[in-house]
Amino acid sequence: MAGGMNRKISAASARAHTRRAKQNSSFKLPSGMLKKTVLLFFVGFLAWAYKATQPPPPKICGSPDGPPVTAARIKLSDGRHLAYKEHGVPKEKANYKIVFVHGFDSCRHDAVIAKTLSPEIVEELGIYVVSFDRPGYGESDPNPKRTVKSMALDIEELADQLGLGSKFYVIGFSMGGQVLWSCLKYIPHRVAGAGLLAPVVNYWWPGFPGNLSGEVYNQQLWQDQWAVRVAHYTPWLTYWWNTQKWFPSSSVAAHSTDILSPQDKELMTKFSGREKYMAQVRQQGEFESLHRDMIVGFGAWEFSPLDLENPFPNNEGSVHLWHGDEDWIVPVMLQRYIALQLPWIHYHELPGAGHLFPHADGMSDTIIRALLTGEK
Repeated sequence: MAGGMNRKISAASARAHTRRAKQNSSFKLPSGMLKKTVLLFFVGFLAWAYKATQPPPPKICGSPDGPPVTAARIKLSDGRHLAYKEHGVPKEKANYKIVFVHGFDSCRHDAVIAKTLSPEIVEELGIYVVSFDRPGYGESDPNPKRTVKSMALDIEELADQLGLGSKFYVIGFSMGGQVLWSCLKYIPHRVAGAGLLAPVVNYWWPGFPGNLSGEVYNQQLWQDQWAVRVAHYTPWLTYWWNTQKWFPSSSVAAHSTDILSPQDKELMTKFSGREKYMAQVRQQGEFESLHRDMIVGFGAWEFSPLDLENPFPNNEGSVHLWHGDEDWIVPVMLQRYIALQLPWIHYHELPGAGHLFPHADGMSDTIIRALLTGEK
């Protein structure tokens, strides 16, 4: 009996001993090591996040790793190069000299006014046009310090180095049209006249009623709302947002047809020639071209265009703004408000026209005659 009891006790003890052995053999990190492991993972995540937000260096034209230089270029006072292309009559014989500013994801070859203007008007009026690659596009050096003001100063220096005289005309399309507000602010004494064609609007310009800018902002596609929101509030995330694959980024940069109006889709047939030079547009990298455009264009500006004064108080020149009422990329409502606040602007609203209206047949002739001769 006693022996049996001893055997039972021994068996129970053995089982308890086995449980204790299993418990003791389970692996546990010391609390200090656990904290270090968590910290290591956190540091690793931060390193990944930092790397993901850092754009690669641009491939500068003419550098050992960059594309070749094929365009005529000037060297600016800060050492950067600006590539340009001349159109029309020789500038020495020109009666009107125009600097054309291209839009988003474009280059000097996209000078719609120069490309679609009738030869008869070019000869009749004696028109010279120079288009140029904005910084980071085409063959113009990037400008990591680009600001709203620096673009106007680049245009002024281009005009001076090409000998365009004390005054010249400026025409800009889309994002290039937005640049013209900077010309009217910082170099109005050099501008003979200005034509803004479907200029991009910054929803955060002071002077817009909050309910109006909010309504127009919400008319954009969801991904475009986020693209400009990131560029405005967290510009350091712009590269990551537009290269990540989790969420859709800018529909404009992606060349989505969802943002094209019926007229825009019809006019797309006129863009077949772009295939010859499309690769040049972003060849130095997307960050210093497309993304820098977004950061500057939708960032905090040093001034509001709604506060500008008439640069031509004696009617020695004029400012014209053209916009289509079916523009799905830059909604027309804020242009109407700008025209009301700046009554000295000649505002032309085009019924049924989309964002690409300058490419419509005869449109360039109409724009040029209105700007240069006052013809309606």
